[in-house]
Amino acid sequence: MSSQFFTSSTLLIVLAWSAYGALHSLLASHRLKHWIVSAWPGSARHYRLSYNLLATGLLIPLLAMTEWAADDWLWRWQGAWAWVAHAVTGMVLLGFAWSSRAYDMREFLGLGAGQSVQPSQFGLSSLHRWVRHPWYALGLVWLWTRDMDSARLAAALTISIYIWIGAYLEDIKLERELGDRYRDYRVRVPGLLPRPWRVLDRSEFERLRHG
Repeated sequence: MSSQFFTSSTLLIVLAWSAYGALHSLLASHRLKHWIVSAWPGSARHYRLSYNLLATGLLIPLLAMTEWAADDWLWRWQGAWAWVAHAVTGMVLLGFAWSSRAYDMREFLGLGAGQSVQPSQFGLSSLHRWVRHPWYALGLVWLWTRDMDSARLAAALTISIYIWIGAYLEDIKLERELGDRYRDYRVRVPGLLPRPWRVLDRSEFERLRHG
């Protein structure tokens, strides 16, 4: 990798996105949630919505910083390849929409009537037959099919590392909450990278989904 990649701008981007990832994981942890709820009992019903608003709001300066530091393209999809990249974006959006049906999206967004700090639910879409974390996997596909300059590459590398760490931490949390059911699923299905020899067949998937 060119030494021109390692500049003060790219270092700042790496640090900023790393700090965002650390804060995001901290706020998502049950330990912090329970501490906040014990300190402010009425906060449970608003925690998820506040978390999502804060996470979204903090993305704005990060995206602006990455855009501000933009420089010469390292690679850029042109011609037919640009259409391929657009098609990938479309498929990623469809994948998000399809897999979101496995979740209570009102609860996920913090819009449910009775928000509380509860263990995670084992929501499964058909994409979960291929990977344990389809949203993370789709995010990585989208991330690495974008045009890239050094600023975007620094952000993409940092976000990718965070996604890998976040997926691992989520596995630990779900295994603790769901026990053998998730432990067996984790053994049989890869986390982020689909592998044809580790796909749940339809009957296994239905049995797992219905407990």
